[in-house]
Amino acid sequence: MAEVTTRSRGELAPEEERVLIRDIAISSEASSKEGDTFFLINQRWWQHWIDYVNQDQPNNTGDGSSLLEHFNSAGSSASKRPSGIDNSDLVNDATAEDPGAGPEIVDTLLEGRDYILLPQEVWNQLHSWYGGGPTLARKVISSGLSQTELAVEVYPLRLQLLVMPRGECSTIRISKKETIGELHRRACSIFYLNLEQICIWDYYGHRKHALMNDMDRTLDDANIQMDQDILVEVLDNVNGTNCKSSIQDNGFAEKKASSVLVEPSKSSLSIAGGWSASKGTSRNHSSEISTSPNLASARDSDNTLGSSGVTTRGASVGLTGLLNLGNTCFMNSAIQCLVHTPEFARYFREDYRREINWQNPLGMVGELAVAFGELLRKLWAPGRTPVAPRPFKTKLARFAPQFSGYNQHDSQELLAFLLDGLHEDLNRVKHKPYIKSKDADGRPDEEVADEYWANHIARNDSIIVDVCQGQYKSTLVCPVCNKVSVTFDPFMYLSLPLQATTTRTMTVTVFTSDGSALPSSYTVTVPKHGRCRDLIQVLGNICSLKQSEELKVAEIQNHSIQRFLDDPLISLSTIKDDDHLAAYRVPKLVKKAVFLQLIHRLQEQEPGAAQTTSQWKAYGTPLVSSISRDDVISSCKIQSTVQRMLSPFLKKESLMHADSFDPSSMVTTVDPSGEAHSNSSSNIAKEDASSSKAVALPNLPLQLVDESNVCFDLSVEGDKTIRIPSSSTSIVVYVDWSQKLLEKYNTHFLENLPEVFKNGPVTKKARTEPLSLYTCLEAFLREEPLVPEDMWYCPQCKERRQASKKLDLWRLPEVLVIHLKRFSYSRSMKHKLETFVNFPIHDFNLTKYVANKNSSRRQLYELYALTNHYGGMGSGHYTAHIKLLDENRWYNFDDSHISPINEDDVKSAAAYVLFYRRVKSDVSNSNGVRSGGGQEDVSTWR
Repeated sequence: MAEVTTRSRGELAPEEERVLIRDIAISSEASSKEGDTFFLINQRWWQHWIDYVNQDQPNNTGDGSSLLEHFNSAGSSASKRPSGIDNSDLVNDATAEDPGAGPEIVDTLLEGRDYILLPQEVWNQLHSWYGGGPTLARKVISSGLSQTELAVEVYPLRLQLLVMPRGECSTIRISKKETIGELHRRACSIFYLNLEQICIWDYYGHRKHALMNDMDRTLDDANIQMDQDILVEVLDNVNGTNCKSSIQDNGFAEKKASSVLVEPSKSSLSIAGGWSASKGTSRNHSSEISTSPNLASARDSDNTLGSSGVTTRGASVGLTGLLNLGNTCFMNSAIQCLVHTPEFARYFREDYRREINWQNPLGMVGELAVAFGELLRKLWAPGRTPVAPRPFKTKLARFAPQFSGYNQHDSQELLAFLLDGLHEDLNRVKHKPYIKSKDADGRPDEEVADEYWANHIARNDSIIVDVCQGQYKSTLVCPVCNKVSVTFDPFMYLSLPLQATTTRTMTVTVFTSDGSALPSSYTVTVPKHGRCRDLIQVLGNICSLKQSEELKVAEIQNHSIQRFLDDPLISLSTIKDDDHLAAYRVPKLVKKAVFLQLIHRLQEQEPGAAQTTSQWKAYGTPLVSSISRDDVISSCKIQSTVQRMLSPFLKKESLMHADSFDPSSMVTTVDPSGEAHSNSSSNIAKEDASSSKAVALPNLPLQLVDESNVCFDLSVEGDKTIRIPSSSTSIVVYVDWSQKLLEKYNTHFLENLPEVFKNGPVTKKARTEPLSLYTCLEAFLREEPLVPEDMWYCPQCKERRQASKKLDLWRLPEVLVIHLKRFSYSRSMKHKLETFVNFPIHDFNLTKYVANKNSSRRQLYELYALTNHYGGMGSGHYTAHIKLLDENRWYNFDDSHISPINEDDVKSAAAYVLFYRRVKSDVSNSNGVRSGGGQEDVSTWR
């Protein structure tokens, strides 16, 4: 490209900047330690800089998952030097309430998508070259039980300080590694108090949980959560009588207060911070303080036992909470759902030990089953005092080291381990026979399925199999020889994809470079976390790209080309919904080709200036064409190329009505079948384009930008030969649109380039139709090819083939566990899908999805429990919603906090793992407590 910017004296070349920053990054990352400072930088700006310094680098297939990998990736060969660092997108517009904490960043930022973390030395060097800001510094902290893992605390704790009895409140940011003593000092500084005047309480959920008086203890150790309340209590005198009396006022005997201090019951966050919720907690601090000066009166606490928040009702059991031991909400939620499964509740309250398989080498020598059984019995014992699951956690860590320590984990992964581990500990088969599976070989499905199930039961027979295991039919078809393989495999749970959330729609306007057609906008569907090559492929198919053509996709900003998306591995997540994209159909690249970028300019009068003062400003959407270096590139050659590019926009006397054409009506929508739908307006546009070719083209006022960033007029220089540096791959030409020239062209086709995605009435309507659980199930059962990494060995071809696979439900269990796949992982990114799934609470009918047509049994299920996940990856908070069948009432289990909820509140976008029980036509309603003799299962409970 002909140089558009001029390098100032002392400014480094792009390659020099790249090497220097790379060397600094290598040194910094090798010596990172706790207390180091990292800086957030806008990912968009960072990508622009990467393109700039890598513009002469060959293509590299790295995915850019690490900071250092960026320095070896290929950039756009036409990248301009970035302007100042701009972090404004990362910062909230509102002024931070805590001025000492610096600018408040947006709560929903994701590393790799919105920002990159740079070591201090890298930031200092970049800032010295480019300036800008604002500066967003964050500290490295230690994490994990051993305190050996390091993480950057991007989101320090945000705490609401409430002062009683003043009624004042303030929000602060503070590191979770700061001490309680520092919290005291901050509170005194904000509210102009002395240390001797106050005592501070952990006030999670507007209840006093622990007096925070160990000044050397960290907030992390005290299990303080993001966005929770901290009560600053002003003492009547310096003897601290308020603190002492408040413990008893809170409804606890003094001897019980110690257990409250040792076992505070709260949700937990990951080390790097994140969103945590006490769902539904009021945040109206000022009014609450002013109207209720005694925030923890004995009268209020008389109606509760422990800290569950559940009103005492007769002798009902099953409402005992689990204390959070530190990021154990993932474990607590899964345990409560299993404990409240009626079959398990009954089984473990009876003599289950006689079925423990003490010698099973695949089990945990019965220790996991015993630990779970003891915990279940405590949770079903009378009383409401929360239970600390330390013995169970210790056993869990011994047999599953991945769950050791106090980091957050996936509750579904724990649930899978528990079901499998309990099954092996309770397997009634002491000596597993060896059984060789046989293929169907054309036998009836019913015969083969029963054979597979009998073989499975011969090796696996436990309460877990009785209750939770089902069977599905798996059909594989070889794409070469059409060999069909049918097997029948057991399953413990179904992991359903959230199909509707794995894609996104993007609108891109396609321009021709040879003047053959007017631009057309296409709305296409691409993988949400796909690459640029996915977008180019679907666009090429829709616009009928020729074999001799290729698409160059560019990001348009301020009516100029910000960057070409040349690297096919660029993640589509870096393209925001409010970006503007253009795709140019150009001949496939040859070695001696140069691209001509045509930038449009309009004459605008300077604000407040005299009538005669005006300047040319960029306008519309740039156009791109290619010129061969083999040809002599002259001003006449450029003139004719530009005329050809603009020829579709020429007005014709016979089509004057096209002046009122609305470019937004040219959008072509692509449906899932891959067909493009256009309206009549675009047909008119094509007629205009084709008819304009016969018209004599006017001479155009063109300005060429040379390598010195100097413009010269091509219309007055005659047929002058243009010299283009061999290192340049493109040239920039301005076309100045005078009022007279505008009368000859329909330039409104170049205006109003649509956004990549814009919310509108249609979109809002679509979003009101939630994804159905049935739709997720159908996506799970849909036939699809195996991924290349998981190809099937065809016994007929004797080779690995990418076979098509089809799953069908064959045998359903008494308890059906459904896992909604909200989390996805890749080498460089982790994602959570926040999609609301509309799952049935009653009458979940799976009859039509069961392939065994000889079964006349109606497959009807009802929901009785589910786990929820609030927040983002690696952080957030787990809870459980559980139906207490004896009361026919739903409760929210939030660690040790238990509260009744309406059935309408059970459904939310946080639902993660669903527990369904088969509906039957007889027997009692109970969470595993028999109302009569016999061995019947629980039936309908509505």
